[in-house]
Amino acid sequence: MGLKMDKLVVFKGKNIRRILHADEWWFSVVDVIAALTESEKPRDYWYRMKTRVSKDAQVELSTICRQLKIKAPDGKNRETDCSNTEGLFRIIQSIPSKKAEPFKKWLAKVGYERVQEIEDPELAQKRTRSLYKAKGYSDDWIEKRIRGITIREELTGEWDNRGIDDQRDFGILTAEIHQATFGLKPGEHKSLKELKRENLRDHMTDLELIFSMLGEASTTEITKNKNAHGFKELKHAAKSGGKIAGDARQQLEIESGKKVVTPQNYISTPEKLKGINK
Repeated sequence: MGLKMDKLVVFKGKNIRRILHADEWWFSVVDVIAALTESEKPRDYWYRMKTRVSKDAQVELSTICRQLKIKAPDGKNRETDCSNTEGLFRIIQSIPSKKAEPFKKWLAKVGYERVQEIEDPELAQKRTRSLYKAKGYSDDWIEKRIRGITIREELTGEWDNRGIDDQRDFGILTAEIHQATFGLKPGEHKSLKELKRENLRDHMTDLELIFSMLGEASTTEITKNKNAHGFKELKHAAKSGGKIAGDARQQLEIESGKKVVTPQNYISTPEKLKGINK
């Protein structure tokens, strides 16, 4: 199984990057060091720490890490030392920090939640629903968003099984569907909504979510029926799936007299205002 689902988690106000690899979370080691120490240069700290532990305890900490591609601060996916929960417990033993014990408890919790979600996928959906609800989203919007996540995971699973293992390629294929569906690139769509680092789909209207689902579901169906493999064939399927959604969007716009793509986003929707006024 390839790499999927990279996310940020927060410990004591510090962002820690993680990525799902082989059905378990792997965490950026330098992010963990930054969270547990006062070092202004966590990469240098990690280098010196590996050297010291190797010399004193004759243990190679690098052997319990893997170089995985994970999103860097500049937005690009770069290889960095990552470790799973078990490996991090060993690493933090060599970090003198008062935060070590609370970090262990936090780490056990976030790792255990993933184990639970693998055994019972409905738990992941329940947690996601609760997070959106707490932010003030409406139940109807949440149901569409959850359904969209499921459709997306099915599509990326197909891509993963058909030769796509680079996060950059996942992004290119996604952008192909998006542009064919909405007539503009994801970045242009975000600019229209005045978003920066926010997740675009978390700020889509109901119709935008629906057409996103149609484009990705169509791409999945085409990919399966044509038995597409490799980047070139999958890119063609992505364009075809997106065009189906794009044609439907244009027809709706003709009949309704309104544009589907809109500057409106979650920040300014009635659902948000309702959540604020509670």
